[in-house]
Amino acid sequence: MYRYDEFDHKLVGERVAQFRRQVNRRLTGELTEDQFKPLRLMNGLYLQLHAYMLRVNVPYGTLSSRQMRRFAHVARTYDRGFGHFTTRQNIQYNWIALEKAPDAIRDLADVEITTIQSSGNCVRNITSDQYAGVARDEIADPRVYCELLRQYSFLHPEFSYLPRKFKIAVTGSANDRAAVAIHDIGLRMHLNEEGVPGFEVLVGGGLGRTPYLAHTIRDWLPPRHLLSYVEAILRVYNMHGRRDNIHKARIKIIVNQMGIDKYRELVEREWEAIRDGALTVPQEELDRIAAYFAPPEYERLDDMAEELERVGRSDADFAQWLNGNVAAHKVPGYAIVNVSLKAPGAVPGDITADRMEVVADLADRYSMGEIRINHRQNLVLPNVRQSDLHDLWQALAGQALATPNVGKLTDIICCPGLDYCALANARSIPVARDISRRFVDVDQLAAIGQMTINVSGCMNACGHHHVGHIGILGVDKRGQEFFQLTLGGSSDRNAALGDRLGPALAQEDVPDAIQAIVDTYLEIRDPDERFLDTYRRVGIAPFKEAVYGSGHAKAVA
Repeated sequence: MYRYDEFDHKLVGERVAQFRRQVNRRLTGELTEDQFKPLRLMNGLYLQLHAYMLRVNVPYGTLSSRQMRRFAHVARTYDRGFGHFTTRQNIQYNWIALEKAPDAIRDLADVEITTIQSSGNCVRNITSDQYAGVARDEIADPRVYCELLRQYSFLHPEFSYLPRKFKIAVTGSANDRAAVAIHDIGLRMHLNEEGVPGFEVLVGGGLGRTPYLAHTIRDWLPPRHLLSYVEAILRVYNMHGRRDNIHKARIKIIVNQMGIDKYRELVEREWEAIRDGALTVPQEELDRIAAYFAPPEYERLDDMAEELERVGRSDADFAQWLNGNVAAHKVPGYAIVNVSLKAPGAVPGDITADRMEVVADLADRYSMGEIRINHRQNLVLPNVRQSDLHDLWQALAGQALATPNVGKLTDIICCPGLDYCALANARSIPVARDISRRFVDVDQLAAIGQMTINVSGCMNACGHHHVGHIGILGVDKRGQEFFQLTLGGSSDRNAALGDRLGPALAQEDVPDAIQAIVDTYLEIRDPDERFLDTYRRVGIAPFKEAVYGSGHAKAVA
């Protein structure tokens, strides 16, 4: 996993000292808030609705039990005893006192965690597949290339002041668990006609008030040219990106106004000048970084699928969890365990300091000390012996961390919304809680099957509402909070933006609307058909009729 080298240690230590001086100057009034703002954003510190919020990078979503314990320490010492995992595989603390922020950043740096470039107009935390390195369907471990890009982009002098923020995601599998199509650059590994692994390069994706799916700019790119091609894309964006209008500054706007063919032409021209230069990545460098991600020493174990099925027949609760939250591991006798942070009534992505320490202890006991964060705001224990699954399930259940809903309707993505965010139009957390409390029956969730609900409190789309099977967007209508629904979105290999269902609904009507959509789906689906497949087959009409036809919903245009 990510580790500091001697350059990181020196650089991050100097940055902490520099930021402490900047904070002191702000506290004494030497710096105004306007002068301080770009300095704090470079260090991941936002001024939210009620307090400062600190965003902490977790490179490609991989962390150790030691680092999780430090997250718990920061939550207790500098926050109100909890943290919030985000769709970018980060953790956020929502109640940071300005005078204590440098101390929190210092304590995080001690365990090789940094807040640098978690904000600002730069390359943000690079995200990846939460199953990286252990998935059966993986071509190669994408974290090797994430770390290569992290080292390349970290305080890159040419790209520290881009027109707007810039997000990159990498997947090493055909089954896209990293949502690459909604990123500024998405990298999807696949094999070419000769069977050689390389990357499909996508560019210009992003959500927000003007959502776009990324376009393929290059079908196949050899890994040795990854840095030079990414640099060519960034150079073209840096030269052509709008700096006069924040709403038109993202690369998605430039690509879609210019057209992908023209943008490709400019990138290829730029790349031609640098492709065989200093940015060519030698195999020795890839091997050096790959050594960071050498697999642990797995035991030689027999597959226990039949035994687990037998145990599940006598314990229905364990069987539900096993079928919903456990994924196949590439090594026989091992499993990947998803830890749900979506218990009924819970705030999606939130976790207390006590539970952070529990997860760290369980990672040491059952998962070789390793933990992952996924973009749906859950945690993953990637290396669990199948023989330990029942004991682990019992331990998780005792902490309300074993809700068997991963990939199900109540596995809701939710931004902090108006409870914390000064940009939000509506409170997204209460809506998510209302839905999770309506659908608590695990048998009902299993019958519904795969269904994603994503909630955002405003058009900035931090909750990825555009790509939820059901998307929920908070809007302000004459000073009141309403919620607009979309259907048919997806962030996987066949990514799609959702279609607006109809007029916005009052908060109290949202759970009934979800119920109507679910009931309609269960009534009209073909056998074993997922919700998304049903929607793509029949279209929006039956769902719109189910929600609005009765006339009971308090809707506004």
